[in-house]
Amino acid sequence: MKDPYENILLLPHHVSACRTPMPRSSRAAQFAPFAALTGYERTLREQERLTSPRKLLSEEAQEALRRKLNALAERAREHPGVQVTWFCPDARKSGGSYPTVSGVLKRIDPCAGLLILEDGLQIPLGSLTEIEEDAGIK
Repeated sequence: MKDPYENILLLPHHVSACRTPMPRSSRAAQFAPFAALTGYERTLREQERLTSPRKLLSEEAQEALRRKLNALAERAREHPGVQVTWFCPDARKSGGSYPTVSGVLKRIDPCAGLLILEDGLQIPLGSLTEIEEDAGIK
């Protein structure tokens, strides 16, 4: 059985006289994957990201938090170590997260409504859910 392409199989490779050959890097790019839906992967990752709804504190929990803040405000000059949990609203979705950090208290600014740690972190007092003194931090 004779190969139907046998007559052209051994011919030399054609090189154009009027066009320069394409570099290998550009030639490889034409076979790169194509993303028909730009932003689709980013949208999927955003949908997978979980947020928590804001929890309302009971009157007892709010009062306990106020007492702890007042006690810390009296000792703010001593720069005690604290562990703070607060609600941080999400910029893109409803809800948010409840980060917990440990640090050294710099001051409590009631006028601005901020609890300020020595590392520069400013936490809104209205977002606090829990605060504990942490003697292990100094």
